[in-house]
Amino acid sequence: MKNGERDKFFMKKALDEAKKAFKKNEVPVGTVIVYKNKIIARAHNLNITTNDPTAHAEILALRKASKILKNYRLLDCELYTTLEPCPMCAGAMVYARIKRLVYATEDPKSGCCKSVLNIVNNKKLNHRIEVVYGVYKKESEKLLKKFFEKLRKCPRTQNSKHGTID
Repeated sequence: MKNGERDKFFMKKALDEAKKAFKKNEVPVGTVIVYKNKIIARAHNLNITTNDPTAHAEILALRKASKILKNYRLLDCELYTTLEPCPMCAGAMVYARIKRLVYATEDPKSGCCKSVLNIVNNKKLNHRIEVVYGVYKKESEKLLKKFFEKLRKCPRTQNSKHGTID
């Protein structure tokens, strides 16, 4: 399988995870971690469900992969995620030594691979990550747009799990 086809295959799995988050009224972000061409970890956002600000899809997947490989260093792993990682997730990926990152769409408010900052390729840090961007971009954007439109239509009393949106 060529890299483009391979990236589409694994990003489709990340999108499946994002759809699970959407069904739980979580921001629809999904992640899979691949090691030796096999998915070893899958996760989706669970911040609201768990009341945990660190329960981003990427962090949850990194935790699972580290347990499976019995090592926090995920040297030969690739991470596929539907939204450009935030500062916390990008930093964790650098610390875990992720080899390659593939993400679907940028996050203009907190993306740290290109949009706001570039943590994953900062020359001052001890590890850099190969980055591929734009795989299933439109599909990810559509899901995110649908989620935020739904969120904004929700009366404040029904939206208490999400906090205010002002």
